[in-house]
Amino acid sequence: MSAPAQTRSSADLIRAEEPVLAHNYHPLPVVVARAEGTWVEDVEGRRYLDMLAGYSALNFGHRHPALIEAAHRQLDRLTLTSRAFHNDRLAEFAQRLAELTGLDMVLPMNTGAEAVESGIKVARKWAYEVKGVPADRATIVVAAENFHGRTTTIVSFSTDETARQGFGPFTPGFRIVPYNDLAALEAAVDETTAAVLLEPIQGEAGVVIPDEGYLAGVRELTRREGCLFIADEIQSGLGRTGRTLAVEHESVVPDVLLLGKALGGGIVPVSAVVARRDVLGVLRPGEHGSTFGGNPLAAAVGTAVVELLETGEFQRRAAELGVVLRGGLSALVGKGVVGFRARGLWAGVDIDPAVGTGREIGERLLRGGVLVKDTHGSTIRLAPPLTITTEELQGALGALEKVLV
Repeated sequence: MSAPAQTRSSADLIRAEEPVLAHNYHPLPVVVARAEGTWVEDVEGRRYLDMLAGYSALNFGHRHPALIEAAHRQLDRLTLTSRAFHNDRLAEFAQRLAELTGLDMVLPMNTGAEAVESGIKVARKWAYEVKGVPADRATIVVAAENFHGRTTTIVSFSTDETARQGFGPFTPGFRIVPYNDLAALEAAVDETTAAVLLEPIQGEAGVVIPDEGYLAGVRELTRREGCLFIADEIQSGLGRTGRTLAVEHESVVPDVLLLGKALGGGIVPVSAVVARRDVLGVLRPGEHGSTFGGNPLAAAVGTAVVELLETGEFQRRAAELGVVLRGGLSALVGKGVVGFRARGLWAGVDIDPAVGTGREIGERLLRGGVLVKDTHGSTIRLAPPLTITTEELQGALGALEKVLV
């Protein structure tokens, strides 16, 4: 990457945001102007190794050549029709995504939160029309410490008070149980339960991985009780954990799968609800929709993403480099790291509070040329692009070691 022509400094641009942007984020003080692969540059031309990858939206790195080519090719032809008309890219996208995930039908949307909202609507309608739950009585069981988005319905079943405070009244119809607790889940499921909605790995909570057998137990419970299992793989899916989907680590196939982030290749927002035919089949014309959902540009990029995943290369890379990541983090336990959880190229790292908060560690790493993001307290998340090299990953781990002293 060549350094961008400097017009305004990072400090000037950060100050310029203050009066005109809503203060709903607290970003690290870096202003990114260019990016390629695993690296980004700020407006002054300083380079940083990206160990966040847009919360897994950039699983294939910044500006992956195959994805950029697909986007450019489609930009020259057609970008939007709305779903009032058919377009020539959507059928292939839906077919290949369904085949990749082992399910039947696709409901294309834009953002992850839209996919979650759509999944909730579909589950409720299925409960009324197929299961026979009385009108307006359907319930959905969710897990504490979840993160599924920030719409008013979704924050209604969040246990994060920062996400909830000041946004009531809240949407009814949800039951919250502890994560990784099959007994509590079983006690919450009854004849009104439309679905159990879970993250196979809780991302925002700090990459919390359930005990082996938990997801298989959820699958068996929902099948036995006649309700749907909705797996939110918006962060965990599409190669991140060393498999196409995180549920594959327990050979589980959910009834409904929620995808987003990496599905758009870091180029356009693309999300999807992928499900069995009898589940998505409850939707009829006019009952749900999205002007931009399934647009030709999104479908073209999404198809190119599926093509990359069909090779298995990125799943293998995440699995192999995950060994390096776990090894490097294991060596830091007791040296400023008190514990970590990792699967594939995804880790939540708990920093000794005496060493610093997660935010402070992020700021120190920034000064050392590495980008990470904190989550609760002294936990930081590591989720580099799946294109990262062994040397780059080891460099990031070395940088972390240096800031822990």
